[in-house]
Amino acid sequence: MKHIKGKTVLLTGAASGIGEALAIALANQGCHLYLVDVNEPGLEQLRIRLAAVPGIRVWSDLCDLNDSSATGLMVERAIKTVSAVDVLINNAGIAWYGQTQLMSDAQFDRLMRINLLAPIQITQLLLPHFLKRPESHIVNMCSISGLVAGGRFAAYHTSKFGLIGYTEAIRAEFGRHDIGVSAICPGPVLTKLYQNASSDGRGHVPTPPAWICTTAEIVAAKTIRAIQRNQRQVLVSPLAHLLFQLKRFAPGLIDAVNQFSRNRKKRRAARLAQINGNTASGLHVTVEHPETTSTVPENKSRAA
Repeated sequence: MKHIKGKTVLLTGAASGIGEALAIALANQGCHLYLVDVNEPGLEQLRIRLAAVPGIRVWSDLCDLNDSSATGLMVERAIKTVSAVDVLINNAGIAWYGQTQLMSDAQFDRLMRINLLAPIQITQLLLPHFLKRPESHIVNMCSISGLVAGGRFAAYHTSKFGLIGYTEAIRAEFGRHDIGVSAICPGPVLTKLYQNASSDGRGHVPTPPAWICTTAEIVAAKTIRAIQRNQRQVLVSPLAHLLFQLKRFAPGLIDAVNQFSRNRKKRRAARLAQINGNTASGLHVTVEHPETTSTVPENKSRAA
């Protein structure tokens, strides 16, 4: 799709972060926009802002992608409202941080539904429509987390690895039908993904330092270029490129780093246990957690 001006884009997760940057960039390129999000105030503010851009039309649709029935109805409304969707950008996503065994089934299912199953559902529903549209394009926001895994984001990694696989599969199958398909894989981005992430409640969700992050605006620009050039997979940020090349040419190095981190925590726990063991017997009780270890005074009357 060399020219996107005048094309209609269905964009999920549009109200903030990468989605908001994409909506603004696409509007400036002359695209009509069907914006989808669960954040009603943010979605309405964005719609009003973009309505001032001359020559384009903007629609907004409040939808919880965790609900498969609501997602299906949203796609039906989009097709009826705009009559023709040229570009689908599955951007919406959530994160969960913590020890995987502490993640509930409901939490896991919700993340997989929003990050993986909803993009698949929306794409499947639109594929018959795209087969009738010349130069239509599908974009999945897959993340470097779909190519390289780390600790305590197991569900997020699983969803993004799955989305990478699905994206490759539909590109292989439908590329011959003039449907473009792109996987966008940014490294950490300066958005509120980490701040808004749920966790196991045993500590804050760590946020990557700003100096290794890219911006939502850069991701948006790379995404638009991927649509125009029908790029298969786009890595965004030096860190994403570095991690990808390490995984490709030195996979053992990443594994060694993860193992070193685990062994370091074991050694730290052993040192703390030794210190606690040297504490005067009967005067202290040691309370240990995976993340923190503290020593509290024991109630002498109970010890008596």
